[in-house]
Amino acid sequence: PAFRRFQREFLLGYLPALAADWLQGPLLFQLLQSRGFLRSQIAALYSCGFASNVVFGLISGVFVDRLGRKKSCVLSSGLCSVSCLLQLSRDFLALAAGRVLAGLGTSLLFSAFESWYVHEHLERHDFPAEWIPDTFSRVALWNGGLAVAAGLVAELVAEGLVLGPVAPFLVAVPFLVLSGIFAGKIWDENYGKNRPCGKACGEGLRGLLSNPQALLLGLVQALVESILFIFAFLWTPVLEPHGIPLGIAFSGFTAASATGSALFRRGITGRLQLQPL
Repeated sequence: PAFRRFQREFLLGYLPALAADWLQGPLLFQLLQSRGFLRSQIAALYSCGFASNVVFGLISGVFVDRLGRKKSCVLSSGLCSVSCLLQLSRDFLALAAGRVLAGLGTSLLFSAFESWYVHEHLERHDFPAEWIPDTFSRVALWNGGLAVAAGLVAELVAEGLVLGPVAPFLVAVPFLVLSGIFAGKIWDENYGKNRPCGKACGEGLRGLLSNPQALLLGLVQALVESILFIFAFLWTPVLEPHGIPLGIAFSGFTAASATGSALFRRGITGRLQLQPL
């Protein structure tokens, strides 16, 4: 019972932030296009978000450990909230700043929350390490459902509100505020090792170079992510001229992704006993 209560507290803080992140995906290109920007300018705005995510990702682990993981979770919600509000602007620099903040907030979203949970699970509550996958499997299940729902909600609010494609970004703000308040009020603070950034990055690089399989896996993952980033930029201008509702299409993409993940888990744990290379 104590573990389930702790697990619910984590999910109630984490899932709203994930829902807000998914809400910002379906209509971003359409929003920037409605502001009158050229495709090259939209590509530059996308690149601002991707670049800030990559650059900050190199030091995010050290940053989170030093600042505090709970504070980092709250900071992630604040940065993403400001980013969503900046989408109301028609100024290119303001929108670029919004994309940079979104990249920073997203980097914290996918590092601080899980780091906080693992530390609390093992160090403060002393639960068995074998129970950690149960929590993250629940996160994965809920995350897939939230992704599908986000596309539908984005389409509904964009069509139903006079604000158009900026509406999903405004709907995301209350979810982010809820996540930040819940984490800030309910969660305890914890910290990681206070290591110099250069030393931490050096250790990671040496670990990759000393393990060819890890290096190969990283390269494959980098190629897959680059394809997804290109796809994220191209799918809207390809489908929009055909009158396809973008939110519905986004839900279809995420539903297919969730189905693929479920089939993979079934394949390695079911009768087939498939083994990933």
